[in-house]
Amino acid sequence: MEKIYQASTAEGAIDFINMTDLEEGAKEVIPKGGYGYISSGAGDVFTYQENERAFNHKLIIPHVLEDIELPDTKIEFAGEKLSVPIIMAPVAAHGLANVAAEKASAKGVSRFGTIYTASSYASCTLEEIREAGGADAPQWFQFYMSKDDSINRDILAMAKRNGAKAIVLTADATVGGNRETDRRNGFTFPLAMPIVQAYQSGIGQTMDAVYGSSKQKLSPKDVEFIASNSDLPVYVKGVQSEEDVERAIGSGASGVWVSNHGGRQLDGGPASFDSLQYVAEAVAGRVPIVFDSGIRRGQHVFKALASGADLVAIGRPVIYGLALGGVTGVQQVFEFFKKELEMVMQLAGTQTVADIKKTVLRENRYL
Repeated sequence: MEKIYQASTAEGAIDFINMTDLEEGAKEVIPKGGYGYISSGAGDVFTYQENERAFNHKLIIPHVLEDIELPDTKIEFAGEKLSVPIIMAPVAAHGLANVAAEKASAKGVSRFGTIYTASSYASCTLEEIREAGGADAPQWFQFYMSKDDSINRDILAMAKRNGAKAIVLTADATVGGNRETDRRNGFTFPLAMPIVQAYQSGIGQTMDAVYGSSKQKLSPKDVEFIASNSDLPVYVKGVQSEEDVERAIGSGASGVWVSNHGGRQLDGGPASFDSLQYVAEAVAGRVPIVFDSGIRRGQHVFKALASGADLVAIGRPVIYGLALGGVTGVQQVFEFFKKELEMVMQLAGTQTVADIKKTVLRENRYL
């Protein structure tokens, strides 16, 4: 790990064709330890790789003569008008990618016009993130619980004070995954984590130590605790099975978030997209579904929405855009997905997002 960590200072338009270009460019400007932390998966990276490959398990059928022109990606969700059903996933320590950190990413997401999810392990304070996004920008707060409930109440109060519209409980990271790249690089966090400073400084800590300082023994009672102490909708993140759907909804969750943490936790588990259909069938429309992990194309967004997701969240691509272009780069990443989604919608004969959600994908029998 570098003795002096120097993140990118870039701000401005990026020249890229796709997300592979963006990742390769980011690798050149993010220090090795930080890039390894951001980009890597767990263990043999099987699940990490399956996240993207799994989208090929389903096929989008092109449709013609559908009287379609200028598809509309706008939606209304929980009273918010969004440019597209794509939101910012919670990602720790944006300061690893750009010195402007979450202040830049929040501003870029706000300019685009969608929901920003701030991580407990952010490099900036919630006050700074709120100010950067603007008072009217929709922001959610992703919560890693402390072992101390008095600290948990204080953090929830802080989130609510800073305008959080929902709390996202990340439930799949009660212990660090097998992050071999981090160990190989000797990576420890070079930045503070001010939101959780009451129980974790961040600086000099491995990911295992960071997770070890948070609460491991999560149960449905924790969802109830968050809901009662925040009076906000609670989304349970990390749901991949029918059983977990019932546990989450039964504990009062207002939504479920299908995710395998970008392939960074349990290697050998299913791709997030392969889990989505089971979760959607179990949810049966009772609560909204957010989906992440492996999104790199507009067609991936389309397939997730057609498979039951109400919102799709992106993480790594945004951080790569942040590294290469700051506020502008973040906004460009969202514009990229919007443009590709519009193209897919046109070719698939879908005028609106509601039409996407009625689309029946075809099983790929050739794999």
